Amino acid sequence: MNPQEALVSVFAGVTGLLLMASAVGAVLKARLAPGTVDTTIINLNTRIKAWWVMIGALALAFWIGPLGIAALFAFISLQCLREFISLTTTRQGDQRALAWSFFFFLPLQYFLIATNRYGLFSILIPVYAFLLLPIAAVTSADVTRYLDRAARMQWGLMICVYCISYVPALMTLDIPGYSGRNALLVAFLVLTVQSSDVFQYIWGRLFGKRKIAPHISPSKTVEGLVGGVLTSTALGTAVWWITPFTFWQAALVALTINIMGFYGGLVLSAIKRDKGVKDWGKMIGGHGGMLDRVDSISFSAPVFFHIVRYWWVP
Repeated sequence: MNPQEALVSVFAGVTGLLLMASAVGAVLKARLAPGTVDTTIINLNTRIKAWWVMIGALALAFWIGPLGIAALFAFISLQCLREFISLTTTRQGDQRALAWSFFFFLPLQYFLIATNRYGLFSILIPVYAFLLLPIAAVTSADVTRYLDRAARMQWGLMICVYCISYVPALMTLDIPGYSGRNALLVAFLVLTVQSSDVFQYIWGRLFGKRKIAPHISPSKTVEGLVGGVLTSTALGTAVWWITPFTFWQAALVALTINIMGFYGGLVLSAIKRDKGVKDWGKMIGGHGGMLDRVDSISFSAPVFFHIVRYWWVP
């Protein structure tokens, strides 16, 4: 099966699942008594509609090619960084650092990825942005909560730009015998990690009893975590044929990125609780903000990239 056929098969499978989910949501809604409001069913249908939009955006990016994938995730990073900064305390003295973040480091990071400059995109933000942002902020001579403000901007760039940019960076890997198929690695990562979020939600709703971190994320349960991670790992293993991995390698890799994805969601939830908000934003109906949707990917993408690079690239 050539890469195009494999991608079509993957998206056809996802579309089939969404059609089934839409049908279930419509039936559940139709069975409600007139005038009855069920928030769970409303939330389910809202999430399904949002998934249709997100899958459509991914399909368009894949159809365009590597530049389309890079452009899509650059847009995602922009929205995530905007949401992150909006929830953090900034002062007039931070304007220069913010300008460097939005108008220099973000576009440059994705330009370096689009032009396959691994040696530069891998250190641009953790080294040069780490040094330059505090310099830009200190030139304002505003030292009020200086360390806190500098750390927040650095964290924002790392989570929202650097980590997420490793998704399109998968397109730069030169894997022997896998030429022209790198988009399938992106599909594997997104499908596996995002499905874990969905399955954790479903298993948690059906069987969840024991809370994992009630003060951080009250909806996360042990049953939801175990059921979701195992189910999404099984899904990732089932599509091993679209990757350069063997069956058991795919299972191990899927398990690793699902665990990282879970902790990504938990860490970002802790930040939200610290700021006293439920969601990062309201951009995606039923999902909150963009960062609410890709928090798991922000932690799993760099790990997945380096697993593949150091074990499958000569």
